[in-house]
Amino acid sequence: MYLVTANEMQQMDKKTIQSFGLPGRLLMENAGRGATEIFLKTFGAVGSKNIGIMAGRGNNGGDGFVMARCLAQKGLNVSVFLLSKRSLLTGDAAENFKLLAPLAIPVQEIPDKAAFSRRKTALRRVDIWIDAILGTGLNSEVKGYFKAVIDSINRLGKPVLAVDIPSGLNADTAQPCGTCIRAHTTATFGFAKLGHLLYPGAEYTGKLEVVDIGIPPHVAAEVGPLQALLTREYVRGCLQSRSPDTHKGHTGHLLVLAGSPGKTGAAAMTAMSAMRAGAGLVTSGIPKSLNPVLETQVLEAMTYPLPETPTGEFAASALGEIKSLLTGKKCLAIGPGIGTAHETRALILKIINNCRIPMVIDADGLNCLADDTNRLLKCKGPVVLTPHPGEMARLMRTTAGGVQADRIKNAREFARQNKVHVVLKGARTVIAHPDGRVFVNPTGNPGMASGGMGDVLTGVIAGLIAQGYSPEVSTHVGTYLHGAAADALLEKHGPFGFIASDVMHNLPLEIGKLTAAPDLS
Repeated sequence: MYLVTANEMQQMDKKTIQSFGLPGRLLMENAGRGATEIFLKTFGAVGSKNIGIMAGRGNNGGDGFVMARCLAQKGLNVSVFLLSKRSLLTGDAAENFKLLAPLAIPVQEIPDKAAFSRRKTALRRVDIWIDAILGTGLNSEVKGYFKAVIDSINRLGKPVLAVDIPSGLNADTAQPCGTCIRAHTTATFGFAKLGHLLYPGAEYTGKLEVVDIGIPPHVAAEVGPLQALLTREYVRGCLQSRSPDTHKGHTGHLLVLAGSPGKTGAAAMTAMSAMRAGAGLVTSGIPKSLNPVLETQVLEAMTYPLPETPTGEFAASALGEIKSLLTGKKCLAIGPGIGTAHETRALILKIINNCRIPMVIDADGLNCLADDTNRLLKCKGPVVLTPHPGEMARLMRTTAGGVQADRIKNAREFARQNKVHVVLKGARTVIAHPDGRVFVNPTGNPGMASGGMGDVLTGVIAGLIAQGYSPEVSTHVGTYLHGAAADALLEKHGPFGFIASDVMHNLPLEIGKLTAAPDLS
């Protein structure tokens, strides 16, 4: 499912009008009528309630004028509050505004703060608002009069349906531009925008509904949006069935390098999550003094004791044995709980330089890499990085706030520049690929704010790669499954209190749901 930027949506509109020949007036009509259907579905029998449409003078306001006409023709009490002088309206918006008068739809011009102040009594009479002030093209801070209007609507506390996007929300970054309408529901046109799905934009968007306004599929394909939302149907299609004679030699062997004193749990969960995701064999390399501990934590995975430092972390002298361990393996997962001691860091960097099989690098593996990311371009095999915002900030030499301000842009740029796959964790995890494509994962919930969740994700992705799935598909399927397993726990047990090992143990059930034959009865 495409997720589009404001620019991509504008290109689609333009191509539909100019090359396909569908008039802009018709697109606006389709948008307004579709949004009206969503309004009626959302708010039901509104009866004698007062509906107020707060409209700007651009095409977003034009969509609102179409809605006003549609609602009035159904006998509903609708009024338009125009944040401009009607003489300034142009194009399709102006044409649709002219159709309000024959239907005797009340219009109040409130072009400035003084006029707005005089209308406060009328504003308080409105029971449901339709926000048609600012559209998806907004990329600067909302100030002055429009800011005062948006803040006033929010203070009124009445339900709001936003037209296309909540006014004040950046369609690309999901950040409010100084202020933003808090919508109950948003009716967007053509395709969902990134700002609707990412946080904090999702909180302002409310329930999202997409209106088909008539953009032909070939036009969308020509524009070629570089973002998509992972869907259950897509993930289902990625998972392959196994033949009856499958054995563990067919389903891959993963090497995990993880753990240090106090963090053997990270090594255990990474290894066991890979097996829960279907990997045939897993070998966990561990500092030798910790091997007896790990052996009691993992029953099905194999362990291999490796040379260690006096403080119990991986020693640089382990490199030769690790090279031998890599023989016959399909993937290497490295980093969870491994520590950042000088000797360990040197070892990790040498492994990254020499590994010829796909790698999944997480946690301390990322922290060890942070001061020398240029070596990623020299890697001999595909690389997947699974940072949380803090780790991503260290990789990019910025702040976590800087990463979160534009998750799509930051993940995409790092993936492109370093030729790696990036799984930027967090609410609505972002998956970026070296070719610039980005996918957003819809699964997962706040109950996952618990230690060890990242270790489980690392194991799942690495376990899928070990089975022969491409790194790209493995990031998609692994991230989706990880969140879906947690969502099932939320439904069963409540919003929080489940832990990473619960998610790990729930993985096979979610795989079963996805691979089950559809019920055709």
